[in-house]
Amino acid sequence: MAASSGQTAVDTAVPAAATTRGRRKAGALRTRLRRDWQLLLLTLPALALLLVFHYVPTLGNVIAFQDYSTVDGILGSPWVGFGNFVYLLGDPAFWHAARNTLTITAFQLVFYFPVPIALAILLNSVLRPRLRALIQNVVYLPHFFSWVLVVTVFQDMLGGAGLLAQELDKHGFEGFDLATQPKTFLLLVTAQSVWKDAGWGMIIFLAALSTIDPNLYEASAVDGASRWRRMWHITLPGLRPVIILLLILRLGDALNVGFEQFLIQRSAVGADAAEVIDTYVYWLGLQTADYSIGAAASLFKGVIGLTLILISNKIAHRLGEQGIYQRS
Repeated sequence: MAASSGQTAVDTAVPAAATTRGRRKAGALRTRLRRDWQLLLLTLPALALLLVFHYVPTLGNVIAFQDYSTVDGILGSPWVGFGNFVYLLGDPAFWHAARNTLTITAFQLVFYFPVPIALAILLNSVLRPRLRALIQNVVYLPHFFSWVLVVTVFQDMLGGAGLLAQELDKHGFEGFDLATQPKTFLLLVTAQSVWKDAGWGMIIFLAALSTIDPNLYEASAVDGASRWRRMWHITLPGLRPVIILLLILRLGDALNVGFEQFLIQRSAVGADAAEVIDTYVYWLGLQTADYSIGAAASLFKGVIGLTLILISNKIAHRLGEQGIYQRS
């Protein structure tokens, strides 16, 4: 009888405790809402823009599973299941574009990704604030140029009638045309990306450097550490979480190397060198009006990017880093 009474008391206490926790959570939520209602109100326009221009358009990816017709629309076009993906994976042109895209991504990860880090470290070592601000502005400036202007500058410098070729010709040397050479196109587009965006990418690393405690540098200098030692043992460990975060995001964009830069130069160097997935989608989806195949290629690219982000984030967790979201 005593055991039965004890069991009844436990059965009554457990729901009561759950109810109490629920009330506490609801009360805490109401408290946070009353405290932060101004901030929540300010975020509503941004959320609305995000919903209208980013999430609603993704519903159009449904045409990747249809034989889409602009006359019949989404509701009237017939469904073909994964037929568009089967066609896509059997198309040699798609695999050629994917191979070019992955090659460019791998090359730029090695020769482009470290450049903003190096620039941030070098610029952080400049002691005069005015000189540092001047260098920052000069390095940022190309980011605001369009790709048309960037490509034009490189053609004027490295093209067959460019400045460098003319100077070589004046001094009796044979000129060259790097702007139309498929073999050097990988180097050319990487150099263009570095000139245009390395300064802009440096901003995040400068912000990360500003969070490192200056007392660490002073203490290490008192202990006799050289500038190299201070960079190796203080600066780089301070930048490591940001480097891993941006590296994960870059891997997620492995199949997204750009569009304008390659479309502009495609006719000059040929499709064999300049065809990437984005230009493939453009020519197949828009120029030939085969929208379903283009949507399937874009959806495939998005799924691969998401998969790479999840895998790289998991690896970051295994290495003890936070990654792009909190570990559970």
